[in-house]
Amino acid sequence: MDTHTDEAARVGAALDEAALVEIADGVHAWVQPDGTWWINNAGVVHGRDGVALIDTCATRRRTERFLAAVRAVAGAATIRYAVNTHLHGDHCYGNALLPAETTVIGHAKTREGLLDDILLAGGAPPIWAPMPDFGVAAVRPPTVIVGDKLTVHLGEHRVELAHPGHPAHTEGDVVAWLPDSGVLFAGDLLFHGITPMVLMGSIDGALRSLDWLAAFEAEVVVPGHGPLIHDLAPVLAAHERYYRFVKATAEAAMMEDKTPLRAATSADLGEFAAWPDAERIVLNLHRAYAEARGATIDIIAAMTDAVTWNGGPLHCSV
Repeated sequence: MDTHTDEAARVGAALDEAALVEIADGVHAWVQPDGTWWINNAGVVHGRDGVALIDTCATRRRTERFLAAVRAVAGAATIRYAVNTHLHGDHCYGNALLPAETTVIGHAKTREGLLDDILLAGGAPPIWAPMPDFGVAAVRPPTVIVGDKLTVHLGEHRVELAHPGHPAHTEGDVVAWLPDSGVLFAGDLLFHGITPMVLMGSIDGALRSLDWLAAFEAEVVVPGHGPLIHDLAPVLAAHERYYRFVKATAEAAMMEDKTPLRAATSADLGEFAAWPDAERIVLNLHRAYAEARGATIDIIAAMTDAVTWNGGPLHCSV
């Protein structure tokens, strides 16, 4: 079997592992192993008045699998809403495949970012290998905007959408909270067992968001990537240790006038070395440097440094 065929077979097997898991009455999580680059989780809320989705997926192939699973549990019910937890394409490129009558909801920064998207237009260098086959020609941004809070009623379900009030994973993070079910869709404010990323957000804001997430006192948390969370405290603690490690590494390296790449190369990842997508240390250090200096971040330069640290393009399985 040649390399291309072998990779296609592996991606097909990974797609088969994706599953819609019922976590409360009428509430499902779409969990996609293994949660690495471009492989996100999403959600479904099915009420008397129709369906609300929490995010879509990165590619046509993955989104079509997701929507087929939604139809299997919701039948012909109308997909009335789709909430985007943030602007990254793994959570929202699949918007383009939604019915025309679906209202897409997200933060203003998510809308702005999608309208400025360059990946679907082929305007980014080959950062991943293989580059994702998105199968989508254009973005579909939110048309209803979440400020600090917005509540959607879907039959018996109350879905509270909230922004933490500051940048964290991105500038426009939104969570979906179902108070009657105790379910929190956290988006990429949480990566469960996978290296977090704050390249387009804030290290300090990500730290602040941890207490904010804990205050929901959720019974089940759906992270943006990785397995479902039934005990949030240790997951939050691991995130805090990682973010503080990034801050400390950046502060020490800036004192020695090291670049973010040099700082990442000499850093001992310790307990975090086993987390997938470890190369995000480079991206997170770029953010920490920019934050400390009040500078604008160069995202392409940061991604190029991550490829250098990785010894080649970042692995992708979409």
